[in-house]
Amino acid sequence: MESSSSSSSSVYLLWILLLCHLIPFTCSLNSSSQPRCHDYERSALLQFKQSFIIHKTSNGCDPKVESWKLVDGERCDCCSWDGVECDEETNHVIGLHLENSCLYGSLNSNSTLFHLVHLQSLNLANNNFNFSQIPYQIGRLSRLTHLDISYSILSDQIPQQIFNLTKLISLKLSNNFNTQKLHKPNFEDLVQHLTNLKVLHLSSVDISSRLPQLLANYSSLQSLHLSGCKLQGDFPVGIFQLPNLKILDLSRNQDLKGFLPPFQLKSLLKSLILSATNFGGELHSSLGNLPYLKKLDIFYCNFTGQIPYSFSNLSKLVHLDLSFNYFSFHSPSISSFSWVGNLTKLKALGLAGLNLNGEIPSWLMNLSQLSLVNLGSNQLTGPIPSSLANLSQLEVIYFWNNQLSGQIPFEIYSLSSLSELVLSSNQLQGSIPSNVSQLKSLQVLELHSNNLVGLVEMREFFQLKKLTILTLSFNSLTLVTEFSINHSNLYFGVLGLASCNLTSFPSFLDNQDLLLFLDLSSNNIQGKIPSWMCSISANSLDYLNLSHNLLTGFENDICLTQWTKIRTLDLRSNRLHGSLPLPPSSTSSYLISYNNLVGELPVELCSLSSLETLDLSFNNLSGRLPHCLGNMSDSLSLLDLRRNNFNGNIPSAWRSGCKLRMISISYNQLQGQVPRSLAKCSSLELIDFGNNHILDRFPSWLGNLKDLRILILRSNGFYDVLEKPKTKGFSNLRIIDLSHNSFTGKLPSMYFEMWDAMKVINSSHMTYMGDSMQPSWYYVFTYYGQYDYSMILYNKGLELEYRKIPDILTAIDFSYNKFEGEIPDMIGNLQGLYLLNLSNNLLNGHIPSSLQNLKAIECLDLSRNMLSGNIPPELTKLTSLSSFNVSYNQLEGPIPRGNQFNTFERNQYEGNWGLCGAPLEKKCEESPPEPPNFVEDDDTGIEFKLEWMIVLMGFGIGFIIGVGVGHKVTSKKQNWFIKSFGKEERTRQRGKNRRNRN
Repeated sequence: MESSSSSSSSVYLLWILLLCHLIPFTCSLNSSSQPRCHDYERSALLQFKQSFIIHKTSNGCDPKVESWKLVDGERCDCCSWDGVECDEETNHVIGLHLENSCLYGSLNSNSTLFHLVHLQSLNLANNNFNFSQIPYQIGRLSRLTHLDISYSILSDQIPQQIFNLTKLISLKLSNNFNTQKLHKPNFEDLVQHLTNLKVLHLSSVDISSRLPQLLANYSSLQSLHLSGCKLQGDFPVGIFQLPNLKILDLSRNQDLKGFLPPFQLKSLLKSLILSATNFGGELHSSLGNLPYLKKLDIFYCNFTGQIPYSFSNLSKLVHLDLSFNYFSFHSPSISSFSWVGNLTKLKALGLAGLNLNGEIPSWLMNLSQLSLVNLGSNQLTGPIPSSLANLSQLEVIYFWNNQLSGQIPFEIYSLSSLSELVLSSNQLQGSIPSNVSQLKSLQVLELHSNNLVGLVEMREFFQLKKLTILTLSFNSLTLVTEFSINHSNLYFGVLGLASCNLTSFPSFLDNQDLLLFLDLSSNNIQGKIPSWMCSISANSLDYLNLSHNLLTGFENDICLTQWTKIRTLDLRSNRLHGSLPLPPSSTSSYLISYNNLVGELPVELCSLSSLETLDLSFNNLSGRLPHCLGNMSDSLSLLDLRRNNFNGNIPSAWRSGCKLRMISISYNQLQGQVPRSLAKCSSLELIDFGNNHILDRFPSWLGNLKDLRILILRSNGFYDVLEKPKTKGFSNLRIIDLSHNSFTGKLPSMYFEMWDAMKVINSSHMTYMGDSMQPSWYYVFTYYGQYDYSMILYNKGLELEYRKIPDILTAIDFSYNKFEGEIPDMIGNLQGLYLLNLSNNLLNGHIPSSLQNLKAIECLDLSRNMLSGNIPPELTKLTSLSSFNVSYNQLEGPIPRGNQFNTFERNQYEGNWGLCGAPLEKKCEESPPEPPNFVEDDDTGIEFKLEWMIVLMGFGIGFIIGVGVGHKVTSKKQNWFIKSFGKEERTRQRGKNRRNRN
């Protein structure tokens, strides 16, 4: 053993002598001051240094290892090197502090780092280890008490050998690009082994499990960071009571549930961060008495009830964010938060999304140290006060999505530290102040979706050298983009220039290599997309919106493929012609509807395995649909192929696990049957196969799709009776259109019984059917848009295109079939119906008086049948009814009068020779007295009406496409109207001809 040790020492000595011989500056072994550190540790450190590239980045890293050199005298002493700490007695290296040291490369298993077995503290945070895994050799460093490898781009499973580090007091592995995981071994294994921890930081490590109850026994725990760990289940409430806990961060765990218990007054808690979790319930008043609390962040949780008055006692608060919860207030005015004005140490305040009204409060000006204020997404009115400029330390102002008016105060641009100014989605007027160029620290400027006017010189923004996010979209601005200025040092990440009166692609874009998000929609850009446009930000562009312009094509056929990272590509509503251009394989949303594309779909389309939204509607595409479309069902959720010339059969190879939520292929020439493999698409909400040549029986098996809300089979060759379903289904169905087919038999009472969603009057807040195109990870200050479901439906004699579908709309259209027999009383149970059209069938018998229960009905069409008897006078209870047609039946007796029936015209009754009374000229022999107005007797006491209005709007940041539908309380005798814009000429002519015929 001694011989072996002597041999090893000789090897190290020879290695040092050789190294010294090769280096101009030598270590003097005869120096009076001998180097402190051990030879093998010096060697290990030098080899560790050589395994990395020193990559100096723009974030100001400090390359400490550059001081690690073998030079004469003191520098041979590795204990004097930057970042190296040695024990005073043994001279062993016990600490390595290389945080933010510009290291780039892989952390390998053969690294000499693991030869430093005396290490007690290892800090490698804020470097770039290029997605390498923590080597299992980490377990050799069994004396470690502090380990920090956070923010260093690591990946894969945390090795089990880390459990050998039983002396650990502090473990920090947070924020390594969400690529690390702790599965096998799991989080509970870690808690069982590392029982001495005082600091545990694992933010952004994929844990994907419940928190072990054992963690509540960690009495020495002081700081716990578990943000974005995909935690699940109920949070152990005992953790809040840990006697030494000072910092708790559970944010960004949406599946983590919990509540806040009473806190002990002796609690040491300084920071409580629960934002974007499923915590809820009422806030306990004891929370307001925590003596050391400096940060309280419960942004985007589910807390309810009153905000405790004791919060005004939190005099040490520096950060307070209560945004986006469900608090109740005695008064929703922002003035009710006047107590916040007494928290004079506040630096960050968030009161967004609390439905507060009133003007920006004067008490805000008491917070002289405020650096961030977020009052966004409320109902604030009035001007932005110029006194805001007195808060000289303000860096971030978020006033977005309110109703603020007036001009942007000139004084606000004197805030020299201002880095983010977000005033989007308000009613601000006037021009952008010319002194915007004075904000030299400005990084974010969001002004989109206001009423700003005037000429804007783009060169003014190029004087802001730190500006990376600029959105001016959807105002009434005219942007001047041509200028001569050296702009090589200004690179945008987010640029929103929609609706800025551009007529060409701005030339300054040619120099932009770091764009992530670019919106040039709703301008007047003409001609072909130039080749140089396709090369900008080729390796970074994630979102590109060129919709609603006058573009005709691409100068370069392979233009699109140059954007290798793009996920959302929106080319809707242009003049593109030729064949369908294929997007890059990275694309998840491809929108190219309302163009002039021709030809067949290329089979290569099926290879786009990332595609989630595909909208090719309103083009002139033709040919058969590729059979392989079904293979895309693993990723595809929205498929819109309407208004083309496709023929052949509908693709039938939909696979298990199909993710389709919407499929619309109406107005084509498709044939065959409805493919039964669609039953595998269990998430389907909308199926629109209308206006094709499908020949099939009613697909009752679709009733197994529990989420199905809209089914449109109009204008096909469906036939036979509606068979009784084998199982109860269609319970969520809200709209069904079987019109213009050849269905026979009686109206299907068994289906009317199943349609539960039509039995309830939906008076909730108006929302629209659709799906967010926001990807799972996205950039701050970007809006990827909402894909709104759309459809065509006959309403009040008109073919209306609903660019947006309100979720309160319910409709049954069985017109133009061969249904026979009586109208079943069961229909009266569908109290949520807005539209019922049974016209042009072979129905007979009486109109059932149970229809009086359809309290939400607006359109009732029973015309062109063989109905007999009287019109039930009880129907005058239907005070929401704005369109009523019973023409061309065999009805008789007096027409009821009162309420809405006083407004209907004669053509809605003609063709019934036995009817008499106004508005017909035929008088009844003895006119009965006019019935009194019925009083609505429903539980709500409020009547809701739909005001149909089609609004064609652009798509971009803060904008919505579509049909706007207003929901409001109305008087009982109000006449309802339809405003329809943008309908095809043939549609208008069809309605006109029908009125003339009637």
